[in-house]
Formats: sequence, structure tokens, C-alpha cells
Amino acid sequence: MGLRVERTGSGEAPCSPERLLAVFGDLDIYLFDQLLRGRITPRMRVLDAGCGGGRNALYLMRCGSDVFGIDADPNEVARIQAMAAEHAPGLESTNFRVARLTDIPFPAAFFDAVICSAVLHFAENESEFEGSVGEMWRVLRPGGVFFARLASTIGVEGRVERREGRWHRLPDGSDRFLVDEAYLLSLTRTLGATLLDPLKTTNVQNLRAMTTWVLGKPEPAAGTL
Repeated sequence: MGLRVERTGSGEAPCSPERLLAVFGDLDIYLFDQLLRGRITPRMRVLDAGCGGGRNALYLMRCGSDVFGIDADPNEVARIQAMAAEHAPGLESTNFRVARLTDIPFPAAFFDAVICSAVLHFAENESEFEGSVGEMWRVLRPGGVFFARLASTIGVEGRVERREGRWHRLPDGSDRFLVDEAYLLSLTRTLGATLLDPLKTTNVQNLRAMTTWVLGKPEPAAGTL
């Protein structure tokens, strides 16, 4: 027996590419995995750190999440403010601000989840990278979820050319600040974080590698401040 697919009044299957795009937009598929597992939910206050024009924020807005975003580019912040005004008019325009990851203009422990997709590999050096991670960790509440996807050397170690520090030239011709497994695990320990998933890396035909780094911020131990 074949699979029965119901169609909308327009004759379009609900699982057609057009319908899926209308629902999910350009949501990062690796972030979608976290949504499917209930780690990021509509009840959460979420920071999209390095939000750009709102690629990953749109679906969260539509779901009713209390979405915030920062980006260093004023034009991108204007775009996401316009997106919020159209799709989530209940959100304040001041939720979206021009700021760098090293100086996030929100209080400590303010967010239930922080997402940072394809941004950290533009850090100038280890100091900026670690400062950015530290700031995102600061604004994440205990019990919260940190999600990052970033370029790495994992699986392409012999194919990248070191330039300066952790900056490398990838086989696709781009230059990026690249992390490796040991560095990410060391930072995880330094933060006192829980690794919610094993590090997962996608090798794009040996041209570049993108690693997903998902952490949980522990709750304080009972009886401690």
C-alpha cells in the first residue's frame, strides 16, 4: 500500500518543499535537531548571538519564543527588527541590538537558551573567541542550553593550511578561525559545562568541516549560592 499524502486546498502537499520552507524558513537543520528533542522550546527566552537577518530566529518567533538577537552589523539588526514586526509584533524592537559577542548588552543568567550558528569562526584570535564564549555563557541561566555551530579542523586536519594562530585556509579557499576537538573539550571543562551531545562534525567533501557544540549550564548544587 502506498503512502497517502493529504493535500491542501491549493493542491499542494503539506510536506512539499514550498510548504516546509514556509513553516521552517532557513532554520539550521542542526538547530532543528535540538528543537525536535525539546531542548529549545516556545516557552524559552532565546538569544540568537550573531543573528544576521534572522535566519534561525524566524521559526522561533512564529512558535512564540521570546526571541532576542545581537549582531555587529546595523543593517542586519534592522532586517531582523522588521522581521519581528511582521511575524511577532509582540516582541519589542529593543530585543534586537547592535553589539559584539564580546560585550553582550543583557544581564547575567537572562536567557534560557543561547544559539550561535556560523559566527564564532570569524573570531580574530583565541582571546576574542574565548571572550565571546564567556559572554554567551554569562547571559545563559543555570539549566540553560548553549548551541554553537562553527568551522573546525576535525576530519580535515591534513587539508587545511595554518596561517596565524588558529586561523587557517580551508580547501574551499576561505580563511577561518578553526577549533579542534581538544580545544572545545578544554573550554567545556573550563566553563564547568555538561556536553549535551558528543561533538558532531559534518565534512563537506573535504572542503570544510562544521562542528556542532551543545552544552548545558549546570544548576547550582543544593545548599550553595
